[in-house]
Amino acid sequence: MQNIYPSPAAPSTGRARYFPDATDEEWNDWRWQYRNRVRDLQSLGRLLDWTSSEIEGLSRLGVDLHIGITPYYLSLIDAADPGDPIRRQAVPSLDEYTYHSVGLEDPLGENPHMPVDGIVHKYPDRVLFLTTNMCPVYCRHCTRRREWQGGQAPRSRLRLDAMIAYIARTPSVRDVILSGGDPLSLPVRTLEYCLSELHKIEHVEIVRIHTRYPVVLPQRIDDDLASLLSRYGPIWMNTHFNHPREITREAAAACRRILRAGVPLNNQTVLMRGVNDDVRTITALCHDLLKIGVRPYYLFHCDPVNGAEHLRTSVWKGVEIIEKMRGHTSGLAIPTYAIDTEGGGKVPINPDYLLYATEDTLVLRNFEGVVFNYGNPRAAGERSDGKTPSEGLEPRLPQARRSRAHEGEERN
Repeated sequence: MQNIYPSPAAPSTGRARYFPDATDEEWNDWRWQYRNRVRDLQSLGRLLDWTSSEIEGLSRLGVDLHIGITPYYLSLIDAADPGDPIRRQAVPSLDEYTYHSVGLEDPLGENPHMPVDGIVHKYPDRVLFLTTNMCPVYCRHCTRRREWQGGQAPRSRLRLDAMIAYIARTPSVRDVILSGGDPLSLPVRTLEYCLSELHKIEHVEIVRIHTRYPVVLPQRIDDDLASLLSRYGPIWMNTHFNHPREITREAAAACRRILRAGVPLNNQTVLMRGVNDDVRTITALCHDLLKIGVRPYYLFHCDPVNGAEHLRTSVWKGVEIIEKMRGHTSGLAIPTYAIDTEGGGKVPINPDYLLYATEDTLVLRNFEGVVFNYGNPRAAGERSDGKTPSEGLEPRLPQARRSRAHEGEERN
């Protein structure tokens, strides 16, 4: 029987370069991976062949430095390429110091929407449940870099209980999103406690888990964790692949375990300069995601957080990518491009396919730039001016008329 979740990438050869002494048993043990994360400049500098001046320069980042990279994810980096897309996501850069004053500490305006410490309630029917500020890898584009300054710790049981109690007494909440930090960084008992308590609340219909573990530490998705997830459905999981090279055999295996546990998988990609800001990379990523059973869900414009300005593209770059994908791949492979605004939630940003409209007619442009008339149906006998549908019709473009808008060319 054909494997419906093939892996598009072989295991990385970086393991032999960066961690030659690691045994197979150690490498495949997520606890070993977590304990052996690279956490300081000196260790990272030795692995990436930095000079002492580079290390000294990066030390100016101070508390914003906050390094954490798993051996597995580090092994995906090409040390010879300073612009490597994995490196740009995980390894600190002097650009963070240069652009530290650009942007916002809380770019999504979450703090004013916290009725209880740890709960962000911006939408009427859903809340963000911030379980911890711990992550296996500290991404350089992280929206919650402000959380790095307080050290690493899961929320106490007392705080978790207060968060759960808020949800229990707020019947409008039907959707709870576990985020952080990364909720899969929690001890298994704590994660199960959160899921079991939320499962008891009658008006909570679904729980979502936002995690990057399948990308940066796929060994964590073992059978025990999959079994835990299967007991507290319906659970949906959103993960965070940003580049095709992140989709390895290990990542594909982790996604298979999640899917077999009955947990659907979506992906939220962040558009970043020098990482994935071209249509070929995003299309390849989305195709490879579908191959491993993960639906491309969102393409987010990179948030204006302090220190990440060098990773941000123009908004029009994202629009261009989506426009070039449309018609050249299936709709299933095309994510929604969106900007997450400061306190106002997500706003979809799409190419303009609706050129003009009246109550009766829409003028539409397809992926080739061809323009069409489309009649807008109304209820039988209904016209806003009191006339019958056949009276007072305005001139329309002939149905057969087509034009390539970007070339000014007509076709019949």
